[in-house]
Amino acid sequence: MFERGWMEALSKVHFSVPLIVYVPIVLALVFISLSRDKLVLIQALLWFTIGLAVWTPTEYVLHRWVFHSVPSSRWGLRLHFIMHGVHHDYPNDARRLVMPPSASLPIAALFYGLFWLLLPQADLNACFAGFLSGYLVYDMTHYALHHATFRLPWLKALKRHHMQHHFVDATRGFGVSSPLWDVVLGSDRQQPIRDTRPD
Repeated sequence: MFERGWMEALSKVHFSVPLIVYVPIVLALVFISLSRDKLVLIQALLWFTIGLAVWTPTEYVLHRWVFHSVPSSRWGLRLHFIMHGVHHDYPNDARRLVMPPSASLPIAALFYGLFWLLLPQADLNACFAGFLSGYLVYDMTHYALHHATFRLPWLKALKRHHMQHHFVDATRGFGVSSPLWDVVLGSDRQQPIRDTRPD
């Protein structure tokens, strides 16, 4: 995808890397929120849960209106392809299923700044720890949907939902870790795969 080897290397990542990078950050945020910010455990759990809940519409919005936008400029089209288009062209490339930290860390920093502007300082770290945990659930779920076989009906349904997004209609089914916002916003009505073989 990239002519320069170092850029190509930065665009590929093993699925475990987000866990290695973000789990310590989440633990540090929880520790800070329980010690320095003097949050009681119940309050920290509440804000963690709020952050987790905020992730779900964020995942949907990013996937639908950022990753699936069609820029008009040449550089915008290139950036779009790098961020998400390559995944649709090669949906089972195991090294391109989770976002590399070279891209996700700056985005996470921007979201932390937004949380910092909107939330009371005492609640910020617990809430952002929940938000980052939601991101990790999304990344790991996305990898599993492409590479795992499931027995539980709800996981089979989630995999079918995502595979339809890839192989039937990329304008529907934007929820990856949950189809909730697809149902709420009407982007879940996917057509079944039609058999086009001659009779």
